[in-house]
Amino acid sequence: MSIDVAASSVAGANRVLTADALSFVGELHSRFEETRRSLMASRTRRQEKFDDGERPDFLAHTAEIRNGDWKVADQPVELRDRRVELTGPTERKMVINALNSGASVFMADFEDANSPTWKNMVEGQVNLSDAVRRIIDFDEGSRSYELAQATATLFVRPRGWHLVERHLEVSGAPVAGALFDAGLYVFGNASELLSRESGPYFYLPKLESHEEARLWNDVFVFCEDRLGIPPRSIKATVLIETITAAFEMEEILYELRDHSAGLNAGRWDYIFSIIKKFRHDPAFVLPDRSDVGMRVPFMRAYAEALVQACHRRGAPAIGGMSAFIPSRRDPTVNERALPVIVEDKRREGAQGFDGAWVAHPDLVPVVREVFDEILGDRPNQIDRLREDVDISADDLLDVTSAGRNITDDGLRANIAIGIQYIESWLNGQGAVGLFNLMEDTATAEISRSQIWQWIRHNVRTSEGRSVDRARVRTTIEDEMKDILGGNAATDRPHLDQARMLFEQLVLADEFVEFMTVPGSVHLNTAHA
Repeated sequence: MSIDVAASSVAGANRVLTADALSFVGELHSRFEETRRSLMASRTRRQEKFDDGERPDFLAHTAEIRNGDWKVADQPVELRDRRVELTGPTERKMVINALNSGASVFMADFEDANSPTWKNMVEGQVNLSDAVRRIIDFDEGSRSYELAQATATLFVRPRGWHLVERHLEVSGAPVAGALFDAGLYVFGNASELLSRESGPYFYLPKLESHEEARLWNDVFVFCEDRLGIPPRSIKATVLIETITAAFEMEEILYELRDHSAGLNAGRWDYIFSIIKKFRHDPAFVLPDRSDVGMRVPFMRAYAEALVQACHRRGAPAIGGMSAFIPSRRDPTVNERALPVIVEDKRREGAQGFDGAWVAHPDLVPVVREVFDEILGDRPNQIDRLREDVDISADDLLDVTSAGRNITDDGLRANIAIGIQYIESWLNGQGAVGLFNLMEDTATAEISRSQIWQWIRHNVRTSEGRSVDRARVRTTIEDEMKDILGGNAATDRPHLDQARMLFEQLVLADEFVEFMTVPGSVHLNTAHA
């Protein structure tokens, strides 16, 4: 087995990219790459069936699992109370501030809030290694940052199964990004975490089936055995962010039952998945993104089914993201937005969720207060089984319940967000504040996929204007002028590249599964 890794000038890279660590990732690749490729081929075959009009349903051959009497393994003490979780990239200052934020959990993100440049991937591993050992610090001018005595519990989100890390090849083939991210983290930190009475905890993204969860479980079992750490030490929360996974939630919990730390309602990718999976069906055309909230019947069904699945099996259910960025300059923005967030989190608590996500540290006390009121002295409400919930396949697929309010403003917003996010991503920044919201890859995917869908199905806006290729091109021109604001494009070297990629995505004859796949070609060129 030959291993070829790109050089890195990141300080501390030699501590995480050791020969032993790379050999371990190579072992993961050798053992699991064939299965990963087979599962990606299964995704393609499933999509072909959807394109032919087939619809997902609860699996007949796994009914015994759904009807069985089983529970996931007990949760470690530090994972029993997760009432507010903060997410963000693995930048050094962010890691410190997030761990100090007062959140129950900080999810350090190698996926949707990250631009996967080689520098970011390696630097992120260094930062997390230092955070685990509590030696992480950061100086910015006259200000210094270091960890407080009490910190959030650290989770790590590796990349999805569909992405590869082209800077590390084993026998001439790139390794899966998921195995690179998770493998390096476990190898370098599992023993240290366990010595500190914690453990290697993960968030698993983009799963489309329980077979993909089984692969993760096999990886975890191998890691525990190979590294000599106790069985069940690794715990993972799965993001339910695809429509196919929504039909297999209990099966996913079952496959990971020894390593499960519950499920999370990944609402933004879930919306993207609805568009992507049923892209050829006019019945699945969604309205403006702002109209697809969690009170829409098909989204409410998804959320309540998730809580029921988790609590039946003794697992925590974590609510969705609040992407609002509180303004420290304009209090009127907060006065309008914060009551909406509080209402959203109260709804999640009433549905039975045990906690929820936020994207900004200033929202941690807001959401904590909501769940403090709901939970009181209890760490969670897993004992609330939601036996009143009875969700059918039709409920999960009732996309028409969202209405069809597609507006000129919705089109412009999708273009402005999509282009500016891609520009940020090409600049090496995977999470960016736009219009008082934290945008990441998932929300950018919604923006570009909605426009593709609207063009495909000859949609007219509520103002009576057709959303066709000519209209989209003209609107892109107008939005580019607003984005530049009279400044020269030379001040923003990746803006034209972002506009070009966005146009390719929304005007393509065939739908592009993930914008990050063609985007990575541009990213590797920009950050060679």
